[in-house]
Amino acid sequence: MQRIVEAIPGHDKEIYGVSVESVLTAVLLLIFILITREIIGLIIPKIFSNISVGSDVAKDALTGSGKALGVAAGCWSGMYLIENMDWVLSSLQLIMVVSLVITAFRFVGVIHAFVLWTDDDGVLDGSQKTVVSAAESIMKFLIVIFGMVFIADALGFDLTTMVAGLGITGLALALAAQDTISNIFGATTVLLDRPFQVGDWVVIGSVEGEVMQIGLRTTLIRTSLDTVITMPNANLANTPVENWGKRRFRRWQPIFKIDINSDPSKVSEFCDGVADLIASHEKTMKEEDSFARVSTLGPDAIDIGCNIYWDISSGKVEREARDNFLISVMQLAKSHDLNFHDNRRRHSA
Repeated sequence: MQRIVEAIPGHDKEIYGVSVESVLTAVLLLIFILITREIIGLIIPKIFSNISVGSDVAKDALTGSGKALGVAAGCWSGMYLIENMDWVLSSLQLIMVVSLVITAFRFVGVIHAFVLWTDDDGVLDGSQKTVVSAAESIMKFLIVIFGMVFIADALGFDLTTMVAGLGITGLALALAAQDTISNIFGATTVLLDRPFQVGDWVVIGSVEGEVMQIGLRTTLIRTSLDTVITMPNANLANTPVENWGKRRFRRWQPIFKIDINSDPSKVSEFCDGVADLIASHEKTMKEEDSFARVSTLGPDAIDIGCNIYWDISSGKVEREARDNFLISVMQLAKSHDLNFHDNRRRHSA
């Protein structure tokens, strides 16, 4: 590059005290870095195209990290093309280090797509999402810490002095960051004890919702109102967690109100029929503890209480099973000429 600059007429002159050679070198170097940035920015996404299929986050991460890597590569190459210009070399080193840190930070977004690509069924379960979320948080934390060290080195700071200074100010930093440290230990507790995982429906104190993400500092929970609550991990270590996602079964106790003037024999047959529906349903369990029997006689209605255990882990599947069961109960009542009680109707004495 130095020869190219020297071949340009007037390169040895100065304009307003600034060397033309320095300006030309900077311009050519900038053009070279931009070209390298675009080339590598196109190559990286193509290399990992199989991983990023169907993931916009992975595509954006690859595109961003590819361009940042291109800037780093351009700066690294420029350091060998430039001679006798210390300020340019130090600037290139700084830009290269910053670009590499940005590359690593953005590339973390590809972890989720990579795990999804290697998964057999192409769908991540709750435990896999939890591990991926934790891995991303830990990697981002490490990249920031080491990135700050490398950037400080590129800026010319004495790392030995910095480390010694950290020993002196370590106590003050620990006191100032005690909440952050508590949150990190809380995240470690969650990952080791695993009271819940991503996708579980939990109740933590006054907060209830679905776990979206487990980070190093906070856990994100989406409530039934579709709002997102950010909960510090330090709170999780000292708060009871009720995990609805770890239920072995789901108990349901519906009550059917039949008109008080119904034929007792048909009511008995209806109860037996409902019990058969419960026992024969593919999503029920604990047949010995399930029942459908008359529980209460009121002035206007006969209450038939049921006890049902669903062998289901998904709320959506449970709603579908309830819908199917209730329609079958309606058909059974109709076949026995039984009417459900209407609160608007009153029976005369």
